[in-house]
Amino acid sequence: MSERRNNTARRGPGGPGRGMVAGDKAKNFRGTIVKLIRYMRPFYLQIILIILLAVCSTVFGIIGPKILGSATTALAEGLVAKYSRTGDIDFVRIGNILKLLFGLYVASVIFNYFQGWMMAGVTQKITYRLRKEISEKINRMPLKYFDTMTHGEVLSRVTNDVATVSQSLNQSIQQVFTSVVTICGVLYMMISISWQMTLMALIVVPLSGMAAAVVVMHSQKYFRAQQATLGNVNGHIEEMYGGHTVMKAFNGEEKSIREFRKLNSKLYDASWRAQFMSGLMQPITNFIGNVGYVGCCVLGGYLAVHKGLAIGDIQAFIQYVRNFNQPITQTAQIMNILQSTAAAAERVFEFLEEEEESPDTENPLNIRDENGAVNIRGSVTFEDVVFGYNPETVIIHDFSAYIKRGSQIAIVGPTGAGKTTIVKLLMRFYELNSGHIYIDGKKTTDLTRKDLRDCFGMVLQDAWLHTGTIMDNIRYGRTDATDEEVVKAAEEAYVDHFIRTLENGYQTEINEESTNISQGQKQLLTIARAFLSDPKILILDEATSSVDTRTEILIQKGMEKLMKGRTSFVIAHRLSTIRNADMIIVMDHGDIVEIGRHEELLEKDGFYAKLYNSQFEQAAA
Repeated sequence: MSERRNNTARRGPGGPGRGMVAGDKAKNFRGTIVKLIRYMRPFYLQIILIILLAVCSTVFGIIGPKILGSATTALAEGLVAKYSRTGDIDFVRIGNILKLLFGLYVASVIFNYFQGWMMAGVTQKITYRLRKEISEKINRMPLKYFDTMTHGEVLSRVTNDVATVSQSLNQSIQQVFTSVVTICGVLYMMISISWQMTLMALIVVPLSGMAAAVVVMHSQKYFRAQQATLGNVNGHIEEMYGGHTVMKAFNGEEKSIREFRKLNSKLYDASWRAQFMSGLMQPITNFIGNVGYVGCCVLGGYLAVHKGLAIGDIQAFIQYVRNFNQPITQTAQIMNILQSTAAAAERVFEFLEEEEESPDTENPLNIRDENGAVNIRGSVTFEDVVFGYNPETVIIHDFSAYIKRGSQIAIVGPTGAGKTTIVKLLMRFYELNSGHIYIDGKKTTDLTRKDLRDCFGMVLQDAWLHTGTIMDNIRYGRTDATDEEVVKAAEEAYVDHFIRTLENGYQTEINEESTNISQGQKQLLTIARAFLSDPKILILDEATSSVDTRTEILIQKGMEKLMKGRTSFVIAHRLSTIRNADMIIVMDHGDIVEIGRHEELLEKDGFYAKLYNSQFEQAAA
């Protein structure tokens, strides 16, 4: 429709239509996490099994160094005994220890494999369920929601936010438990070997944490700047690509390149600083960890000489020290991941909890014949209709009208007058504040929305075609139509000749933006689609303002033929085309200001007369 609000937002990665960026946090972290946990209830048993497998895998991995230390101790004792000629190396004992160790590591790998496999399945099922519920929710949402939200914002819930939840769950659930088990298990094993060495190892932990916190604090602002600048760069590229022809026509290449270089320089600077700062974390924490590692080695040597600490225990302890810092770092990363998970999940749940349109009546009237086709005559009655987009602002006051079948109703007014409001009410995109609308004497609220909307055919100024063949696009009007019926509809719409001049005829593919055919040709295809659906009531939005004279004549002929014998609501832009309308509804600033036939309204010398005369004067000039 000509006044349909264009909600498609061109946004780069920094905009709301992008999804999560660095630093995004949920408004209610705890509440959202609890809600997410409840949402996963159907998968509780699988998740518990995944956790058990992950814990078993981790425990076997933790025991490994201690057992390997036993083998090292046995080897060292055998070498000493052999050197002192008091014994020999017990290879049988060492072999048995290594077999046990190998078995543990194999079991650990097997458990890890199965928990990873199961976790992937659970996450994908949760993702599938979320996307399915969002898709179903979209079809139950009232139109007013989409009038207030950008398309990019809605799409980001289905794509980016759900993907964020999916990836985070896949990474986080088992890691939370394995990290905790690893920290507790490694700490226990370290203490069991030597409390003195454990104390030495723990001294460096807060130092590593402080260093990491300082790096994160400084790098976060650069990551935010990087995301914002990246959004500007992508937005500029998208804008220049979308308006490429206009940009070249006005010789805007140099200006565009200068702007891009400026934005790209900012992005380079922000990205370099962000990556440099984040890159410092690993070497700093490694350095601090190595200091503690050296301290443990020195202390272990001392305890081995003076306290009789086994060499194998020192080796095991050093392995545990190496393994101790990793889960701590992982836990910190998981907390950051959970923040973005909560933020994404919160946005998804907010959408799923949005108010839905009122449900269809429990006992709808049947208006279909034995073949399933809608069986109506096409009369429409408006009875004391009151409506406002906001309850406090009523724009239609007690509108009543009886429209006989086959009548032509024109809806006119200046741009932004609200001409599409009547159409939205007819098709129950919005609910009335009060009053009723009847189709053949039946209240529209007593019909299902599907049956009601099957009564209408639409040809809009903004001609919409989907990616696919011309045959598929025309068949969109009635999906069970045969090829012969599609061709007949195209002939009725005067578009068959054009289609046959194409290399692949009806099998010609329409590209994503429908740019491989002209605006007029698209309009003719939508008229053919309406012919195929064979509705009793038509909604037509005049769409000949940007086409050539020959195509305009074809579109007008197609529309006139389509309207014949059908009740038609015509959103008129050129008033000269609706002189013969049975009723003209004149709107201004959302209000119906006049109703009548062309001659009657001219005699009143009111708003319609001024509108008509101004167009006539412009045409004469």
